Amino acid sequence: MRAFLLTGMVLASAAVAQQSNPTPPPEGAKRAPGLFKGEKPSKEDENLRSVIGVVRNDGDGIVEGAIVQIKDTKTLKVRSYITLADGNYRFNGLSTNADYEITARFQDQESDRRTLSIYDSRKQAIINLKVAKKDKAKDKDAEEK
Repeated sequence: MRAFLLTGMVLASAAVAQQSNPTPPPEGAKRAPGLFKGEKPSKEDENLRSVIGVVRNDGDGIVEGAIVQIKDTKTLKVRSYITLADGNYRFNGLSTNADYEITARFQDQESDRRTLSIYDSRKQAIINLKVAKKDKAKDKDAEEK
């Protein structure tokens, strides 16, 4: 029984050691884009892009703790990011074959919806967002029309 437990502990510690020192994946294996320095982009990586930006408030102050969401309009999948002290957000691994809608919310404030189009050829798009209180009377009028 002790030998069995000892073997299990040795295997577990070897797995942890391997995770902390990753080696490049074998040729043709699927992996996250840009994982290892010095690698040339694969064909799959060439069809990926990213979007970055800063969330600010009406007074142009940086907003920490804003929830930024990006929605793939093709698959309807939504990803979220919570801004840190610098107000920055980042989404990587976005397809060049889909449009994305990006919004930010913070407490009772929200930003306008911005779109990252398939026709935008930038590999790294910069889309800054501004959160503000929405006028509920205007929203109600717009819904009624």
